[in-house]
Amino acid sequence: MEQVLLHCCCAPCSAPVMEWMLGHEIAPVLFFFNPNIYPFDEYLKRKEECMSYAESLGIDFMDGDYERDRWLEGIAGLEAQPERGLRCTECFRMRLKATAQVASERHISVFTTTLTGSRWKSYRQIVEAGHWAASCVNDVRFWDRDWKKGGLTERRKILLKENGFYNQRYCGCEFSIRKST
Repeated sequence: MEQVLLHCCCAPCSAPVMEWMLGHEIAPVLFFFNPNIYPFDEYLKRKEECMSYAESLGIDFMDGDYERDRWLEGIAGLEAQPERGLRCTECFRMRLKATAQVASERHISVFTTTLTGSRWKSYRQIVEAGHWAASCVNDVRFWDRDWKKGGLTERRKILLKENGFYNQRYCGCEFSIRKST
C-alpha cells in the first residue's frame, strides 16, 4: 500500500478523504499542522476530533507544533486581506511547506491536503501553494486532487452526521471569523 502524507485541517474534511484513500489501497498518514486556528480551544477541538477518527481507522496521526507566533509573523501586514486573498496564500504556503518537509523526513514521496475539500477556500490557491511547497523540498510531490469531487462532499455530510463531528463555521483563522460567522 502506497503511503501519502495527508495534511488535515478538521475531521469533517478529513474523514471522507481518509475513507477514500483506504478504499483505494492508499495508506494515509495524517499530519495536523494548523497554527492559524484560533482560539486555542478551537485548535484543540479540531485536532482531537481528527486524531480520534484517524485512530478509529488505524491511521497514523502526526501532530505538528502550534506555532502561532510564527504564523502571525508569516501573515503580518495581511490581516485585513479578504478571504481567499494574500493572507490565505501565505497561510497555505507555510502549512504545506511544513507538510512537504515532514513527508521528506519520513520518506513519503507524495503529500496532499484536505484543504482542497474545504468550502471556505480556493482550490486554485491551495494547489499553487502545494506545488510551490513541493518545489522547496527534494524528493516529494504534491497531489493536487480536488477532494470536493467524486461524491466526497456528499460523503462528508453523511460522516459528519454519523460521527457527530463538530462542524465549524469558519476556516480557523481569527481574521476570517468576522467574515463568516
